[in-house]
Amino acid sequence: MLALDNISKTYKVGTFGGGRLVAVRDVSLEIEPGEVVSLIGESGSGKSTIGRMILRLSPATAGTIRFDGVDISGLKGRRVKEYYRSVQGVFQDPFSSYNPIFKADRVLSLIRDTYFSGMRRAEWNDKVADSLEAVGLNPGDCLSKYPHQLSGGQLQRMLLARALLLDIRILVADEVISMLDASTRVDVLNLLGELKERGLGILFITHDLSLGNYISERAVILRHGSIVEMGATEKVFGNPLHPYTKMLIASVPHLHKKWDQVEREVGAPDALEHVVREERTGEPAAGDDAAPPLKQVDDDHFVALG
Repeated sequence: MLALDNISKTYKVGTFGGGRLVAVRDVSLEIEPGEVVSLIGESGSGKSTIGRMILRLSPATAGTIRFDGVDISGLKGRRVKEYYRSVQGVFQDPFSSYNPIFKADRVLSLIRDTYFSGMRRAEWNDKVADSLEAVGLNPGDCLSKYPHQLSGGQLQRMLLARALLLDIRILVADEVISMLDASTRVDVLNLLGELKERGLGILFITHDLSLGNYISERAVILRHGSIVEMGATEKVFGNPLHPYTKMLIASVPHLHKKWDQVEREVGAPDALEHVVREERTGEPAAGDDAAPPLKQVDDDHFVALG
């Protein structure tokens, strides 16, 4: 349904734009209906840049993004509007999506003005109520309130309800629960799981491996803008083969283990020394300007080797 084919993004930097920063390198992945794909990596790895390119908020420098076989970069006018009817995004900070001087229902009314201007008021109210109830909200408890009167979890759910009003097929969820407390996180994750069961394809962008492991069928590990490992989640997490993936998994705190025990089991000081050094300095290895090739090592398991 949504396919990225060798997508790259380069920014001009420095005086008069004389330098360049490669944020994303030759990324290819697909998202199918009813599938959650976790895009996992550290801050600055290019995760959000990929999400922005899918949402047409930033053009790709090279490669193509296709939705139902159509290259989205060439969409104009009405076709862009139709694309956004099918593909929407929800971002990390829900408060930034609301104007503080307007009540929360305004973020929903903008959808009506753009896509349902001919719909009768009563029919629209029923549609809004159905969308809010689908994400576990009572319309009477939130529509008439200002953003500051609602919790982050409520505001994030309203943004999901806004996407549901359009009957979307792809959701780009960019760090959607990183600002929420633990109990609310579980509620939003379970909500995404329910939406997946209805056929929604989700790109779940996160730096938290445990969340990616919890919700996704497939996992993509991103490092310095390139995919270093991807495939079925249970294979990527159960049998990590790239040193960077191993380092990330070893970095997840264990409730029942001390760090020195984890180090001994994983062998981080020796086997992962070069990866740790690169991550601390922020500098990729020599020749890392090109994306390393992915090699299939098992059914639905690919690793960048060499």
